[in-house]
Amino acid sequence: MPTKTVKSGTWTELKTDASAVRYAVFVQEQKVPLSIEMDDQDGLCVHAVAYDGDQPIATGRLLPDAHIGRMAVLADYRGQGIGALVLQQLMAAAQQRGDKAVFLSAQLHALGFYERHGFEPYGDVYEDANIPHRMMRYEW
Repeated sequence: MPTKTVKSGTWTELKTDASAVRYAVFVQEQKVPLSIEMDDQDGLCVHAVAYDGDQPIATGRLLPDAHIGRMAVLADYRGQGIGALVLQQLMAAAQQRGDKAVFLSAQLHALGFYERHGFEPYGDVYEDANIPHRMMRYEW
């Protein structure tokens, strides 16, 4: 059975694998328009990609302003702790570079996941790509 691993790096290093997961989850599954899913910030971010053997199965990114975003796990791997591995990798990168807190925009169906990892909701619920979200934060 392949081992689950997480790599972190730059967009140049992880673009192919991170893009494949994001496209499958956001564009194909959730019907988020490609114009919303893609932006010009990827080159500024620390990226993390989880693998099952050599197959990319989850991804996320950490922006320079301490926002975690583009967290995505392929459907067959949800509920197995894979998202937690990616989140932990990104939080470790934030803490290592001296961020005092991290922030993210959570889809409402995922609030429980982030709350279990110590994030607190703040602000009002808003719509993005017709999917309800709420801002979350974690402070050290």
